[in-house]
Amino acid sequence: MIRSWHTLVAILALSLLPLLAQATVQASLDRNAAHLGETVTLNLHSDSAPITAPDLSALAGDFQVLGQSSGTTSSFVNGQRTVDYSYGVALRPLHEGTLRIPSLTIGNEQTRPLTLQVSAPNPADAQVHGPVFVEARFDPQQPYVGQQVALSVKLYYTTNLANASLSDPAIDGADINRLGNDIDYQAQRNGRTYNVIERRYAVVPQKSGELTLPPIQFQGDLLDPNDPDSFLGMGSPVQAQSRPLTLHVRPAPAGWGASAWLPARQLALGMDGLPDATSPARVGQPFNLTLHLDATGLSFEALPSLILPSLDGATAYPDKPVTGNRVDGGWITGHREHRFAIVPSRAGPLTLPAVTVKWWNVVTDQAETATIPSHTIQVLPAIGAATPPAGAASAPPSAATSAAPEVAPASRVVPAARSPWMWIALAVGALWLLTLAALLWRRRGGSVRTVESAGPERGSAVNPAARREAFLRAAREGDAAVRARTLLAWAQAERPGLRHLEAVACALDSDEQRAAIAALERACYGAAASGPSTAVLEAAFARGFAWRDERTGPPDDAPLPPLYPFKLR
Repeated sequence: MIRSWHTLVAILALSLLPLLAQATVQASLDRNAAHLGETVTLNLHSDSAPITAPDLSALAGDFQVLGQSSGTTSSFVNGQRTVDYSYGVALRPLHEGTLRIPSLTIGNEQTRPLTLQVSAPNPADAQVHGPVFVEARFDPQQPYVGQQVALSVKLYYTTNLANASLSDPAIDGADINRLGNDIDYQAQRNGRTYNVIERRYAVVPQKSGELTLPPIQFQGDLLDPNDPDSFLGMGSPVQAQSRPLTLHVRPAPAGWGASAWLPARQLALGMDGLPDATSPARVGQPFNLTLHLDATGLSFEALPSLILPSLDGATAYPDKPVTGNRVDGGWITGHREHRFAIVPSRAGPLTLPAVTVKWWNVVTDQAETATIPSHTIQVLPAIGAATPPAGAASAPPSAATSAAPEVAPASRVVPAARSPWMWIALAVGALWLLTLAALLWRRRGGSVRTVESAGPERGSAVNPAARREAFLRAAREGDAAVRARTLLAWAQAERPGLRHLEAVACALDSDEQRAAIAALERACYGAAASGPSTAVLEAAFARGFAWRDERTGPPDDAPLPPLYPFKLR
């Protein structure tokens, strides 16, 4: 019995290992740089279990631990409940330099190490007096035009405030956007402890030269805990303002060229979705290719569109781009993502050309180029298509006739001279055909109706892939009649017995494709102001026709044959 119990415990422990492996504790600092005397907050987050008090003895040489707190927040997203367990530690750096917060042990997990850059206090900050003052700082102070500048505005106060308001910065010739929420911490000035509220902004100069930031104004009431009137909201009015700041904005380098000006701290260009051995590319089957660009110090509006060069042997259909910004500390990281549906039109090697983006590294102050190298993939024939023999693809279509020898080989039988009886037989046959034609003329009242078919001529070579490409080109042009004619020609290349689009719709097993054909017919006959959009047609027929199995018979809601068959022109 004891052995069975131990076995059950072992099985349960092994089953929980994947769940424990997924549980991670994330560690972060509220900012990556601080002045000596200021406080920073180490934040720990977990979505699996409450965080117990960590061992902070490794921080004793570089930090003073001022306090610790924990909390739990829950939210519902798409009907699912998520819980965030947090733990905060207030730290005060003890000396200047690059201070390291080592990996901390939280239960059975390890956090990633962090670094904090601590600099000496600004000498101008020591000349402050009074219980409230405001500081503002640019980083950097000599940017390029179009480069993001981090602006921090800090409000220092010693006691509680009421009716407090802080003006927003404004610079003539620059765009300013606020980043994230306020940050609260403590700092020391002249041996006095202050509470600090910090706001961060992204400033992007739009022109070169000197740009001035006017003073940031603060107004409020200072509440004295020893004054009984302060409890009634009758504090002492107080005002403060920051010093004016100046940005020295540099223009783009003279030899930059015609490329888009992209001054960034970091830029990454990548591509996803290339076919591999598990999901190879095939003729007529689309695969999704994604190009993505991320730049720190630039918003997505400043990033260029990612264009895939024209492909030899395939057609690229772009999707709507995905864009957005995220905030990392005091910096914006812009994201732009472009997706393409690539439809190969022939088997063999398909080369995706290289994609390059030129940008200016503001950290190293030099030009750099991000590149996606060219890739060559092998496209397999369509499923069910006959594989051409080796060497057949390299020979031109007319090679068999152009390379025919002038002298027949010995094994070839050369016909003898035609005898007069052969000419007599041909003449009799021609007379019989003329007699038959005359009888038909008389029976139909002397009128001969010529019926023109939109289908392919018998005996002519039909290439479904070429007709498919013709329809996709017509779908992008927008002419309803051309769209209908090329769609019918493509369908007849695969099903020669179909004579009109109603018959094509009856033979399909896709509601989406039947609806697209109905909308196309309404546009041809004036029942609709405009036909289906290019996106609707490409989405409906991107993977080819969804033919219904002929053994199952037509669907119950198949439309009746047309009363008056029409001819597409």
